[in-house]
Amino acid sequence: MSSLTASGSGVDPDISPAYATLQVTRVARANGLPRAEAARPVEDHTAGRALGFLGEPRVNVLELNLALHQLEK
Repeated sequence: MSSLTASGSGVDPDISPAYATLQVTRVARANGLPRAEAARPVEDHTAGRALGFLGEPRVNVLELNLALHQLEK
């Protein structure tokens, strides 16, 4: 199964929603999924800013990859 790649450093557990969305087409094609089906977990696993104003929206790579893996079954 192809999954989303980690952050540039490989250490940060989160990536930006834009970076996750950028990879959706590749992940969908590699796993034989419709693009919309592969994009849904990105939306579902995007966390907003802490307290509504701190930090940036983010997507946890591990949680997202586990959700994508469940789509295969």
